[in-house]
Amino acid sequence: MRRTTTLLAVACLLTIGAVGCSESDDDGAKDCATALTERTGGDSADTPTVSEAKERIDALDKTLADMVRSGYQSVADKAFDALDKKSKQGGKGRPEACESLSEDDYTALLTAKAINGLGWTGEGGQFDKLKMVESLGG
Repeated sequence: MRRTTTLLAVACLLTIGAVGCSESDDDGAKDCATALTERTGGDSADTPTVSEAKERIDALDKTLADMVRSGYQSVADKAFDALDKKSKQGGKGRPEACESLSEDDYTALLTAKAINGLGWTGEGGQFDKLKMVESLGG
């Protein structure tokens, strides 16, 4: 029960953060996304803007919330844990190219790049829930 509450709280925070943050300079976001490629193991061509990163996170957020509501909490837990591990894999330091971004925008880009690094994106960088489930063995 506590894990469900935590997952839903994180999902709500991601959604609120995605909606409530200001837009950043697209060039700064692309430079930051490029700098995060090595850290997250993502595709170097994946350079989302902040708004694109937030859309990717929102799609993941909705998927995880739906999974928990539908009784697939264990898969949602595995996805959350995999994303958490991937986003922390390169350490906590912020690359120099990301210094100009707000904390919320940087976190959105880091999370979006981690989603890509896990192989959970499809055509055009969109979050792909089927790729996520397949990668988790579900």
